[in-house]
Amino acid sequence: MKFNPVIEHLKTYEPGKPIELVVREFGIEPDQIVKLASNENPHGCSPKAAEAVRKSAHLMFRYPDDTMMALKSKLSERFGIDEKELIVGAGSDQIIEFACHAKLYGGAKILQSEITFAMYQIYAAQCGATVIKAPGVAHDLEAMYELYQKEEPEIIFVCAPNNPTGDCLDRVDIENFIEKIDHDTLVVVDGAYQEYAAYKDPRKALDPAALIEKFPHVLYLGTFSKAYGLGGMRIGYGIARQEIVRSLYKLRPPFNVTTLSLVAAEEALEDEAFVQMTLRDCFEQMERYRDFARKHDIEVIESYTNFITFLLRDIDSTRLAEALLRRGIIVRDLKGYGLNAIRITIGKSEENSRFFETTEEILNNGVK
Repeated sequence: MKFNPVIEHLKTYEPGKPIELVVREFGIEPDQIVKLASNENPHGCSPKAAEAVRKSAHLMFRYPDDTMMALKSKLSERFGIDEKELIVGAGSDQIIEFACHAKLYGGAKILQSEITFAMYQIYAAQCGATVIKAPGVAHDLEAMYELYQKEEPEIIFVCAPNNPTGDCLDRVDIENFIEKIDHDTLVVVDGAYQEYAAYKDPRKALDPAALIEKFPHVLYLGTFSKAYGLGGMRIGYGIARQEIVRSLYKLRPPFNVTTLSLVAAEEALEDEAFVQMTLRDCFEQMERYRDFARKHDIEVIESYTNFITFLLRDIDSTRLAEALLRRGIIVRDLKGYGLNAIRITIGKSEENSRFFETTEEILNNGVK
């Protein structure tokens, strides 16, 4: 059977290992496994959102409201934008897919940082586009601008904060960069972890309404998967001028977000106290990781997210990740990104303690 030849060279996105797989492979009881690999909110979601889903479970046989009116109204109020400047997707990565299919054709190119969210490259490659990468672990906007001038890409991806590293550009630097980009080039600003960045440092905080008012060629992405703890519900959103949103809507399948996902997101937006609690706890616990890294002379990347990246020198990241996995702790090995590093989601206090104790034991006895 013949397939699109583009598929032959596509890389498959590799998510963090699920708990069920570790149970099967290593025979560890589920309650003894600590998952710190997928940047999920360790506190789950707002109890109010969970209760709203429970009460709405009887509606599962109904198709969702395809206008998404209630959620759009709340997002519109939250960000100070028109509802027509919103598109909702099954995770913000579905909006990335729409953007790629809308802009990438006829030998198109995208521009991104060398180490960033893998789905930019995967969706672009699905469209037959060429992927141009600015070198470096963090976003180098000067290098990106030089490549933009030379390569003239149709889409530029800026991830702020960046996944999988955790670093974050200042708002003013992002805006100064976008100012220099032609209006026919779509600039996708991925703010999946913006709640964390804004909490930690106001200089990193992005205002989607201000961005799209100033720049007609910007598409801002947000998600309910991280700070709101709704990763399993698969719901995110894009914010852009109406011209862009109208084009993306033509690619959106009907009923692309479930009834219960909409209910959960609507209620999650109302519980700001829960979000603030999770942000506060995240950065309090992150200090423990910084202390652990200092103790063991491990370099860390300053993180503005709910995860932290350990850059390893004398230890192989794959071997360390596998040693932790055998002991029931799931972290993300970044060797596939070209980094000898592991990325660790900030968990609850007891989960982090388990990571510290287990990693200390492995380091003391040698990674095998």
